[in-house]
Amino acid sequence: MPLERIVSTALQIVDEEGADALSMRTLAQRLGSGTATLYRHFDNRAALIAHVVDRMFGAVELNGDELDAMAWQQALRTAAHSMFDALSRHRNAAHLMVAQLPLGPKAMAVRERCVAVLLASGFPPRLAAHAYATLARYVLGFAVQVNRLEDTGRSEDEQASVAFWSLDPDLFPATLAVASELPVPIEDEFSFGLELLLGGLERLHGDV
Repeated sequence: MPLERIVSTALQIVDEEGADALSMRTLAQRLGSGTATLYRHFDNRAALIAHVVDRMFGAVELNGDELDAMAWQQALRTAAHSMFDALSRHRNAAHLMVAQLPLGPKAMAVRERCVAVLLASGFPPRLAAHAYATLARYVLGFAVQVNRLEDTGRSEDEQASVAFWSLDPDLFPATLAVASELPVPIEDEFSFGLELLLGGLERLHGDV
């Protein structure tokens, strides 16, 4: 059985039922095969998860030549948004990355492109490594929080907005003063925080 079909089906299970639903047995049942077939490809569930995580990184669209032609700030901005878009499409699967450092070939290719841009822009190795690690964690943190419409038909943002306006003005005057701007859409929050991160890196880069 082709490895690509196995990994794609595993990702589908996680997307539909959550990370805890993925096991060798459930995957074999979904594929209509036995677990022995899977163990020819993977030593254990952890190895399977590593392939699932790497498959998500395969959806990160980064053109090395285009990144090289950009200023490092724009290159990291482009990479971060591309990673966020790819990972947030698989909210359940993104949780798999919390406990595991992505080291598959596709994930390493993303890391390589970003770190290469930083090194070429004069970042010393330690700062380049910390910069990418922080960027990747930042993207992951937002990707696992992407929400969908609830069963009630009202988004969590809409529910939160109602909650803000119902606060006691004597206890929460500052929050009510900015209630018309709350909650901040997660995509806007992501972009805003990313600019803060890039600004901090720019300052550190200038101090080198």
